[in-house]
Amino acid sequence: MLSRLRGRGLSGRRRAEIIPEGRMAGPMPWVIAIMVALTAIALAAGLALGNAVSSARAEIDGGITVQIIEPRSELRAVQAARAVEALKTMPSLAGLRLVPQEELDALIEPWLGTGIASATGSAIPVPALIDVRLKGPATPARLREVAYRVAHVAPSARIDAQSNWLRPVFEAMVSLQVLSIALVALLALALAAAVLLAARSALGANRDTIEIVHLLGGTDAQVARVFQRSIGYDAAGGGTVGLALALVVILALARRFSSLGAGLVDNGALAWTDWLLLALVPVLATLLAMVTARFTVLHALRRML
Repeated sequence: MLSRLRGRGLSGRRRAEIIPEGRMAGPMPWVIAIMVALTAIALAAGLALGNAVSSARAEIDGGITVQIIEPRSELRAVQAARAVEALKTMPSLAGLRLVPQEELDALIEPWLGTGIASATGSAIPVPALIDVRLKGPATPARLREVAYRVAHVAPSARIDAQSNWLRPVFEAMVSLQVLSIALVALLALALAAAVLLAARSALGANRDTIEIVHLLGGTDAQVARVFQRSIGYDAAGGGTVGLALALVVILALARRFSSLGAGLVDNGALAWTDWLLLALVPVLATLLAMVTARFTVLHALRRML
């Protein structure tokens, strides 16, 4: 870190070096770069998890699955058709679809193999599935209404809210999101602590120069401004490098996860507002470093002199 302070009472062209280091020299800029990179990656993970949870909940919040668990295929088809007709009269119904047998076969092929589902249909009966979409969330009262309408025409029907299936997944993702937010807060505290230690170290190494500056009429605020500006330059440079490193990691991970083709992963894509928040990370880190340096120097100077 390189900063120069114009000494009062001396020639206007003379300058006293308080922190004799060059820009982007020493460990501080690179410590800040690492902190910013880790913060941006943790923030991107939290934002992606939040987007995935919000999109998935909005998609399946009003979803209900009706399974016709009947071993005899003829009776299973009859009950499924009757259940569809009974559910069509629901006032809160937003959508209804009887899942075709081809889709059911595709769902069980990863476990039974290609072509085995149809070949073993008599030995391993596959329940008929009815995808029901409501105009609001699938509350217990609405589940009871669906069960009441279906029970008379399809005794072997089983009613499940789709949100119940993924509730453990949602809870785990929310926990990871909270963890990422906590990690961002801890990294901010670590950045402030690193700046505090650097400012104190620079003050101790240049104590004699600072005393001379005070004798020449310099104030604590002027000395603090020198340290604040110097650390601000280092934080801005290190933050830019850290953000660039974080973007490389984020884009590489996004490319890896996009190849999975999973619904939750696709819904977790970052929006333009998320990218804007990531771009603000080095700016906020620079402001935090400058404020920390200023208050640290002012506090130390009051105790020093």
